[in-house]
Amino acid sequence: MGLEDKVVITTALSGGGTFKHQNPAVPYTPEEFAEEAYKAYQSGTSIVHIHAKDPETGMPTPDLNIIRNTVDAIKAKCNVLINLSTAIGAGVSPDDRIRPVTELKPDLASLNTNTMNFALADHKTGEIGIEIIFENTFAMIKRFANEMREAKTKPECEVYDIGHVYNVELIRKQKVFEEPLHFQFVFGVAGGIPFSPANFIRFTESLPKDATWSACGVGPHSFPAAFMSAIMGGHIRVGLEDNINITRGVKAKGNYELVEKAVQIAKLAEREIATVEEAKEFLQLPKR
Repeated sequence: MGLEDKVVITTALSGGGTFKHQNPAVPYTPEEFAEEAYKAYQSGTSIVHIHAKDPETGMPTPDLNIIRNTVDAIKAKCNVLINLSTAIGAGVSPDDRIRPVTELKPDLASLNTNTMNFALADHKTGEIGIEIIFENTFAMIKRFANEMREAKTKPECEVYDIGHVYNVELIRKQKVFEEPLHFQFVFGVAGGIPFSPANFIRFTESLPKDATWSACGVGPHSFPAAFMSAIMGGHIRVGLEDNINITRGVKAKGNYELVEKAVQIAKLAEREIATVEEAKEFLQLPKR
């Protein structure tokens, strides 16, 4: 089976908006992150996406010492690729958002690609809960891309709607990216595009021909997005950041259980799971 038939699985261990009261398996401490990463790695993931947290409150934090301790704990436990979030949390300055990349030089980092409404919402009633304006100006996209290039960190272009892809294409003309580009589709955020097969296909058709891509969905969008990605030749992201349930109404025992389900989905599509070394090769991570 060739490399093009392999699926790279990313696990988003703990998002800025997920907490232990929603699922007790959500990690807060560096040790908990390391254990969740290790179990996910053992189950088939090759990349872990990290929003480090205040160990006491579970709130997302830009504290570089906490982020460094979290990364070090994971690296001591398993040989998984590190993908740091540059979103971090509400109200974090651009300087604090990019500093973990410039200081820690992870394998990958998220590069958000549009200023947008971003909210927690009840999709049945339309009621909006917590909401922010998620700021990602063109100047910030260019700055973050340049900083990632200097750090030899692969940008993962986060796209929540189709226009975000075209923002990347516009900035790309300034030669700030190491080619080929890598995209992460995110479906189901209030303020972004919902999952549907038609929306999914439109995303894939809009990408540069040599780009690699992965897909994830929030809550009930998670595994439908994984199925579409598996059958269309993309990669898969799962994790407690995106979805706290293994099936509707049943909480996942941990990130590893979500990875196990993603592995099953990939195998149903007759695709094998990429190792860490294969993920490096397929995503063409910068040489260090």
